[in-house]
Amino acid sequence: MKKSKILFLLLLISPGFVILPGCSSNREPGRTYMPDMQYSRAYQAYAPNNLKQDGVNYKNWPVEGTIRRGDLFPYTLPNDSTGYRLSAQVKNPLPPLTPAQAKEAERLFNINCAICHGEKMDAQGPLSAGGKVPAVANLTLKQYVDMPEGTMFHSVTYGKGNMGSYAPQLTREERWMIVSYVKSKQLAEAGAAAPAAATSGTSTGTK
Repeated sequence: MKKSKILFLLLLISPGFVILPGCSSNREPGRTYMPDMQYSRAYQAYAPNNLKQDGVNYKNWPVEGTIRRGDLFPYTLPNDSTGYRLSAQVKNPLPPLTPAQAKEAERLFNINCAICHGEKMDAQGPLSAGGKVPAVANLTLKQYVDMPEGTMFHSVTYGKGNMGSYAPQLTREERWMIVSYVKSKQLAEAGAAAPAAATSGTSTGTK
């Protein structure tokens, strides 16, 4: 025991003895065992991708036969003349919109619909007024005021005339919210027009 201590002291005071630090450091992480599970690959939602070819099993749609959490039940009417006719019987599944939902529905309408239909729904949006998109529906006309909510939802879902489908851009709930917003605006316009028509008729009768 004493010999080992003496040997250690001799080495310590020796001019050629150098103490080297250890190689390990707590500040540096070790090797990752499964890097593909720790570091996810960046995915651009609207860009072409080769994730499947790279061995990544990714699907951006819910599994067939399932419903995404928080989503409404699927819309099952087909995109044909029979489906369009039957859509008149489909009722809006949403309760009356809250003020916050109505504001969001207005925002969605202005982003997706007003560019053609116009903020006032009079078919005077930037694209229609500029002649870039012809035959845009004037939603203030009686035929659209009287259009059932289900038929309007069917048209937004599958597209109608020059309007394409908005199902990829809007969820079912968002589409129904827009339909509710349009109907509320139509109702408000009809309510404002009724007193004006009554007053005009009264004035005409007294002349």
